Amino acid sequence: MKILVLNGPNLNFLGIREKGIYGTEDYHALVSMLEEKAQREGHELEVFQSNYEGGIIDKIQEAYHNGTEGIIINPGAFTHYSYAVRDALSSVEIPKIEVHISNVHKREEFRHTSVTAPVCTGQVVGLGLKGYALAMDYLTGK
Repeated sequence: MKILVLNGPNLNFLGIREKGIYGTEDYHALVSMLEEKAQREGHELEVFQSNYEGGIIDKIQEAYHNGTEGIIINPGAFTHYSYAVRDALSSVEIPKIEVHISNVHKREEFRHTSVTAPVCTGQVVGLGLKGYALAMDYLTGK
């Protein structure tokens, strides 16, 4: 299966920012974990991170054309206000799982609303980096 993992703003700062919320493992550890899992299970994986909405949107649109069969997305702060990312996600008929490392429902009120979740197949929240692996398991039918 061909899977695209998209990470939004500040996720490249895993292990640096708010360790009590996001943990001590860095972004490289996340990418390595996903690449190893994909290789072990025989999946094709692309991981992309951008601090810009346009970069995320371009990758979603590219996925439509390149045979991507599943998207895992952690939109970061775009989750709560980016109708542009939401519209891009709703444009593609590809299974999409939204992932959040922390439990956004136990955090600040503004984090309780996701404008992107309604156009995703499902959502995984609060399970740390393991949430990405669980999203991959769902997409691959494991």
